Amino acid sequence: MEELVRLNREFEGAEPETILRWAVERYGDRLAMVTSFQPSGLVMLHMLREIAPELAILTLDTGLLFPETEALIDCWAGMYHLNLTRVTPTQTLTEQADAHGAALWERDPDQCCHLRKTIPLGDALRPFEAWITGVRRDQSTSRRETPLFRWDSKYDTVKIAPMAGWTESQVWTYIHAHHLPYNTLHDQGYTSIGCFPCTRAVAPGEDIRAGRWSGIGKTECGIHQNG
Repeated sequence: MEELVRLNREFEGAEPETILRWAVERYGDRLAMVTSFQPSGLVMLHMLREIAPELAILTLDTGLLFPETEALIDCWAGMYHLNLTRVTPTQTLTEQADAHGAALWERDPDQCCHLRKTIPLGDALRPFEAWITGVRRDQSTSRRETPLFRWDSKYDTVKIAPMAGWTESQVWTYIHAHHLPYNTLHDQGYTSIGCFPCTRAVAPGEDIRAGRWSGIGKTECGIHQNG
């Protein structure tokens, strides 16, 4: 924990590339990046082409992704030759419905996220000592204090957030400057994109993540909440 305090102090204000390069040098093949191909993740994937093109990339394929998200993942996987693993739940949607009832996300979204995201990610992270996330402080009030480095007690790993200090504007400036493919749903008002039953477009002035689990008081899927 003392080292994490030191690292946060040392790297605060550093560019994401600097943090990514340090993480790769420190952890090597015991490091993975977890991304849902949101804008912050795309920026880091592009940066990692020069730093560590073979880095393990994990993405959660819940079986409930938008077609546009599936198309974007395929695009990046093919265009940039990612070392990509699609992390899937142990139950298909049909098996989940048989065990817990149809449309679990409508009745108990926390349980649905737990089964289709939190548990599968835990299994996928077992070979790794550290993982990279695209979480940023400007995304929501619950993420405002996001450190660059933290101990993730849920998965017993070091969690690294190189983009924590970047803003939405910086992210999109980078994406447009490098002509990076992005999810076309962003052009339709979707600022944060998850599973299609639990995601809507946001109105002008709303929080970036207001379209996730709208109206039910849920703000996180669970993977970014320590156990």
